[in-house]
Amino acid sequence: MRTCLFTLAMLCAAGSVAGAGPQDEARARWQREARFPVVDLSGETARQVVIAEGSSELYQGHPTTVLMPDGKTMFAVWCINHGGKAGPMARSADGGKTWTRLDDRMPAGFRKHENCPSIYRLIDARGKERLWVFSAWIGRFGTPMPRIVSEDGGRSWREMPPLGAAFRCVMTFSSIVRRKDGSYLGMYHRGPEGADRAPLEVLQTLTRDGGFVWSEPRVVARVEGKNPCEPFVFRSPGGDELCCLMRENTHTGNSLMMFSRDEGATWSTPVDTPWGLTGDRHMGVYARDGRLVIAFRDQAQQSPTRGHFVAWVGTYDDIRQGRPGQYRIKLLHSYAGGDCGYPGVELLPDGAIVATTYIKLWNDARKHSVVSTRFRLEETDARRGVAGPNRQVWRRTSGADVLAGMAEWGWYARADSNGRPSAPEADALSS
Repeated sequence: MRTCLFTLAMLCAAGSVAGAGPQDEARARWQREARFPVVDLSGETARQVVIAEGSSELYQGHPTTVLMPDGKTMFAVWCINHGGKAGPMARSADGGKTWTRLDDRMPAGFRKHENCPSIYRLIDARGKERLWVFSAWIGRFGTPMPRIVSEDGGRSWREMPPLGAAFRCVMTFSSIVRRKDGSYLGMYHRGPEGADRAPLEVLQTLTRDGGFVWSEPRVVARVEGKNPCEPFVFRSPGGDELCCLMRENTHTGNSLMMFSRDEGATWSTPVDTPWGLTGDRHMGVYARDGRLVIAFRDQAQQSPTRGHFVAWVGTYDDIRQGRPGQYRIKLLHSYAGGDCGYPGVELLPDGAIVATTYIKLWNDARKHSVVSTRFRLEETDARRGVAGPNRQVWRRTSGADVLAGMAEWGWYARADSNGRPSAPEADALSS
């Protein structure tokens, strides 16, 4: 009997050690990965532009941006309070250096829209450009996905009917990408009955008329024991694959990613991203040399910049192959822990990257502000001693050379001497 008890105790102890093994291995791996290089720009205030300053009473939250084809006109929309009411909008005519508020031009009903308004530039089959702003609900958890539209480059706006009950969501579209046939694929997430609770799932829907009518949404990502959300979808440099990065809301490991080689008809099973891409609400651009710059709220385990606004620098192949990438950039320091990092990210014709977020920028009574910072990879490469790739990825489309992967995640044409796309069809291929 004593021998049996001793044997049972040894088996239990061995089981406990074995059970702790994976956790210990994960911690050791995270410690190694947390040595990933970081370039810190967060204290360089000359790079920063405050678009909307918070106060002791006013919290400015959750912006998105869009850059127009002229390469200098930008729009930003955001909400008041965390996931609160829409209403604010601003326009910049100089690439985000100065801004003019447009709140008084907005439809009266826009102030009833709530939670993370998101702005997109969509082009219909006839080449007509429209700006759309989608939000999560009318009122708190009311009718899903209300929207406003501008058909004159943002000079005037009108409210459109909401997308309705089939589009119950936590947030509206986190990203929209143009497909090869000219339609657009929009992605967002929801919980049970649309609530912001586990288990979360990612959905997609299509519009073929430039944003007016959207198809019945369908679930494209569910992961047992995890909560995928806030999908960021973009095209590979060669154009033949879509990649979707997703926040993982248990925050116990890495973020998630999946891929499609049939324009979103099917998706691979979600897997972990590289450690350096672990975060919330990814958004990014291809730099002029073909590298990716993806900004987000850092949530990587044991990261020295966890909770702050950062950007990852690397190649598409780094993501595809699960490699670490080159380095990260600490863009802005948050004085409110992890409450920051819902970004807009734009590439200007001169190579400058403008990243905009909401953040508690000052360690005083002021609440969150909407703030942008700008940088060039040549600057951050120099600080890291990194040589950027001296190459470009070209693809021939309808007789024109097109630098793949840029222009709002569609295609980007070779620029002429004025910094505008030289291929006449390039704008029709980008969103």
